[in-house]
Formats: sequence, structure tokens, C-alpha cells
Amino acid sequence: MTRAIGVAAMILITSGVAQQPARKPFRSQATSSIAYRVDKDQEIVETTNIAWQVTGTDIPGRPKSERLVLRITATQTQTLGDIGSEAKVTVDAWPMGADLQSKALYSVTQIGLEAHTLESALLQVARGTEEVEWWSVHQLGTGKHLFDTYVPPVNFSTSREFFISRYGALDVPPDDAPDTRLHEPHIVAVLVYASTEKVIREALITADDVKRARELRSYADTRRTLTLRESPSLPPVLRIRFVSNDKVEKETLLEIPVATDDLDFAAAKIPAGFHVRTWKR
Repeated sequence: MTRAIGVAAMILITSGVAQQPARKPFRSQATSSIAYRVDKDQEIVETTNIAWQVTGTDIPGRPKSERLVLRITATQTQTLGDIGSEAKVTVDAWPMGADLQSKALYSVTQIGLEAHTLESALLQVARGTEEVEWWSVHQLGTGKHLFDTYVPPVNFSTSREFFISRYGALDVPPDDAPDTRLHEPHIVAVLVYASTEKVIREALITADDVKRARELRSYADTRRTLTLRESPSLPPVLRIRFVSNDKVEKETLLEIPVATDDLDFAAAKIPAGFHVRTWKR
């Protein structure tokens, strides 16, 4: 029985290979570099690093068997001894087999340090060029921006039978956020619930106490984590924890379940003086 299954698998694999479109051999080369100089007693290092990557298949928004070739270019200018740097990342994508000298399928450029793929479905760019770590997440198939997060995104499944990929993220908007609605002083953060193809729901977290909201929103005064609590018999729960950096640490914990592929506000556990409601960009 085992051998028969193995032979059948070999036939399927062979058939799959035979059905793949013929691709011409290709070769491309890009140059990485480093340069050092002294300018007005400041030591400056400039680097350019280029990496090539071939993605997996089943990329949302692209033909099922297609792979993409990614060229990831990271440039950085750093003054030695200073905190932070000037850096940007550019990701160019082509369908596997395309002429890499031709116009890319898309090109994404962000201020940031590096980029990598998630699940052959998303593109994550590390944006923290200063002391604060944060990330931007894009669709891998199109380059379209999905969401920003100030904690590592949490990946989980809403099904126990099949892996239905979902992401939780937490956007803590800066004081100069482009969306002026986010300048409202009671706002703490925005919880993001997304699939690999779209943002399904965003939840605005606010506090009645403006001073407390400002403290929780502060990058310097507060640490944040986003974790998942799972149970065999209950829906998954996104747990948002804020911990102050004071000598006497203060903790604020919010728990928001995920039910019927959405954030379940009715079953959420929210501390007194805090509120969570639907938010749309």
C-alpha cells in the first residue's frame, strides 16, 4: 500500500512538473557596496545590500502556480556613534521567467532597514530606523500596503480543521500621523485584524483619561505586546498588553476574541475607562 501511494505521488509530481510553463534560463547580477568617509569629524558609513529571492506559489492575487522573483535593495547611511540611521528598502518583483531588465510587476520603496516575505503571501518591511521598532505589511502579489504595526504581527488560524491564515497587529499612530483623525487625544492605538488579502476589521482603542491615553501611546513611556490565547473549546483571543516604563510598572490588558472571522467586541474584556469600537481608514 505504501509503495502504491508513493508511485501515485511520483506520477502526480511528474505531471505537475510537465504542466509548468517552459522558462528560458536567465542570469542577473547586482552589486552591493560599502563606503566609509569622514565629514567634519563624523565617521559615516554608507552601505547598499542587494538580495534576490524566489517566492513560493499560491500567492494571493496571482496565478496559482506562479512564482515571483524579488530584488530587495537596502541602502543605509549611518553616522558612527549616533542613534538611528537614514535607510530605505526597495522591493522590485517580476513573474518567474520574465526579463529582469523589463519593467517590474511592481516596485515598493519604504523608509526602513530590511524586507522579507511571510507565508509566500505578504511582504514585511522593518521600518524602525530610530529607537522604535515598527513594520509595514504589503500584499506580496501586488505590493499594495495593508497595515502598519508597532508589535510583531501575530499569525494564527480561525479553523482547527484547515489553516485559514489571519493576522493580528497593533498600530500606535505617531503625533504627526497623516490621518488627522488619529490626533484626537483620547486615542491609544488601533488593533488590526487581517487576512493575507485584506484588512478585515480595525478597532480603535481609546481612554477616557487623556493623560493615560498619552502615556500608553508614548513610544518612550510604554512597552506593548500582542499575543494570542488559544483554547480547544473557545475562539482565539487577541491579548493587548501595555506596560509602563515607570519605576512602579502599571499594566493595562485588553482581550478581544475572534468569532465568525471578525473581532467580537461584545465578548471583549476591556478595563474600566477604556473603549473599543470599529474604525475605518
